[in-house]
Amino acid sequence: MPKYIPYDYNQSAMVVINYLDQLQPGTFEYAIHYLIDNKLDLSIFHCKYQNENNGRPAYDPAVLLKVILFAYSKGITSSREIQWCCETNIIFKALSCDTVPHFTTIAAFVSSSSVQIAQLFEQVLLVCHQQGLLGNELFAIDGCKMPSNAAKEWSGTFKELSAKRDKLKRQIRYHLEQHKKLDEQANADEVRKARHQQSIDTLNKAHDKITDFLKTASPRMGQGKRSKEVKSNITDNQSAKMTTSKGTIQGYNGVAAVDKKHQIIVDAQAFGEGQEHHTLVPVLEKIKQRYKSIGISDNIFANNTIVTADTGFANEANNSYLYLQNINGFIPDNQFRKRDPKFSEQQKKYGKRHIPTAKGQKAIIPSSAFTFDPISMTCVCPAGESLPFRGFRLESDGLQRAQFNGRLLQCRNCDLKEQCMINPESASHRKGNGRQVSFLMKANAPPNYTDWMKQRVDSDAGKQIYSHRMSVVEPVFGNIGTNKRLNRFSLRGKTKVQGQWQLYCMVHNLEKVNRYGKLAE
Repeated sequence: MPKYIPYDYNQSAMVVINYLDQLQPGTFEYAIHYLIDNKLDLSIFHCKYQNENNGRPAYDPAVLLKVILFAYSKGITSSREIQWCCETNIIFKALSCDTVPHFTTIAAFVSSSSVQIAQLFEQVLLVCHQQGLLGNELFAIDGCKMPSNAAKEWSGTFKELSAKRDKLKRQIRYHLEQHKKLDEQANADEVRKARHQQSIDTLNKAHDKITDFLKTASPRMGQGKRSKEVKSNITDNQSAKMTTSKGTIQGYNGVAAVDKKHQIIVDAQAFGEGQEHHTLVPVLEKIKQRYKSIGISDNIFANNTIVTADTGFANEANNSYLYLQNINGFIPDNQFRKRDPKFSEQQKKYGKRHIPTAKGQKAIIPSSAFTFDPISMTCVCPAGESLPFRGFRLESDGLQRAQFNGRLLQCRNCDLKEQCMINPESASHRKGNGRQVSFLMKANAPPNYTDWMKQRVDSDAGKQIYSHRMSVVEPVFGNIGTNKRLNRFSLRGKTKVQGQWQLYCMVHNLEKVNRYGKLAE
């Protein structure tokens, strides 16, 4: 049998390591180290510390930033895990110079530095500009909805939360009665008594939590002209319940504006609203203010910079803002594909989205078969029944639709329900609504800003420009969500969540600087 040099993995060794040698040029950790030490002004963090004359020394913000940014680049957001990496990982040791910040120090730094993080984001953007990474030719805007550190079970309107509190009262009363019965028994089960007492304590805490919230908070109102109460959240009332492709979540919408040339993020904000309509103006105003403050341009949009966003940002107010501010924007409405001859066969070939095709699809009596009188505001269905008027709905193009909804009793006994309703079983089982129809009111209204945008988007130049939107912004969300594994915000409150979102966007921009910039200059 051949002889080998003996080795033993279960042994300790003292190895001399130079930490700078671990930060090799060309790597992301070197880019973080070089930029923080040579390009970024960290004096903005000095106001957080008041220990010049007394108190223990604090960790240098440069060290904390280096380990946090590198951890985020690896998909690590847990402050405990970052502390463990500083104890065991050689790259983290090199970035922190073998110091080990406690996880509470790391967590407090991230959650309390939102203002400084925003200023740091601007400094990184200025570095990108100085190294020629900004084209300022086209900005693509989009949002990424992610859950936050709050449970959607604690969401509801004030009326719903009051009903939940009443339900908790009934549950508390029941457990108290059971607990009293056990006390009266001679040989009571102590385990059952302890279980009932634990349930009572838990329910009391939940009841008091809702009561305190209802006393101190005010109902949240939605955005827009049809403003009505939206669901509040007891844990994080600045977050929102929003629908995504993966279901309903309680969280924030991280909106990013991305420059086309190298996919640099020029603005990153978090909004606690599911709808994206009202986020466009704050994002554009912030971009204009930021470019002016860092000295790139007094008005970046005066240089004919193109702004693109998807249909979620389209409404009359946003189109009016783009027109009046003379911004070269292209934001299509949700019908722009239907007007494009290239997509005329799309529905026939692939079927309607979110609705089963072929066997599961059926045609129903169209709304044009209903008799509508706009003067008396009445609607009569093909069966001769009068449908109640439910009000007007404001469309994204500024027009109104008159809505009518059949009574459940009418549709349940109607001979035409199989041809008139997509799901006639809902009427038979006493759930859902009757047939719903709507009619466009201002058919001859004068042109509005939505019509102006339609002309721009439907033009050959507009189609060519808008085709760049997805290729500019979607890879950015893919990098942050897939490569960096950001699938939820770990903080609460809009300010803190926005700081965390900007940290992740900063990591993305630093990667671009490392890949396309010239750090040695």
